[in-house]
Amino acid sequence: MHGLVAANTVVAATACSVWDIYGSLQVLTIINTYLPNVLGTVKVLEGDGHVGTLLNVTFPPGTPGVGYMKEKITKVDNEKRVKETETIEGGFLASGFKRYITQYKVIEKNYTSSIIRSTIKYEIDDKLANLTSLVNTNLVEILAETVGKYLTEIAPSPSPSPFPY
Repeated sequence: MHGLVAANTVVAATACSVWDIYGSLQVLTIINTYLPNVLGTVKVLEGDGHVGTLLNVTFPPGTPGVGYMKEKITKVDNEKRVKETETIEGGFLASGFKRYITQYKVIEKNYTSSIIRSTIKYEIDDKLANLTSLVNTNLVEILAETVGKYLTEIAPSPSPSPFPY
């Protein structure tokens, strides 16, 4: 059985600035700094943020399941602003899922805002179909909202030009 869930989160930041975070390892800094009690902590096991990078996510205490997952970055398309990760150990795989892929796509809405489309694709044996109710976009939406908030409220803004023209 295959499934897919998706969410669109509008943020008041340019697609370029959002992609600067999602398309790099800076997204891990935001998770580790602002969301460790929600998403856990992420550590780079190998790589520099490009395809093939291995990540270890340690879930917050009290999270059901094995408490961790390892992910591999399988796609980074700077032109289309798309990044994909696939769980290779732990997480939903430990619960019986065969595949679990998260995709982030940053879409320009206008010159001051963008849409972060977060998609989760999964595969699971038909006998375990009842577990599909566990798959939702809550955490990826929280991440998208936090990135938007970071860019509009926390990140240092450029200094105004000293030149009036």
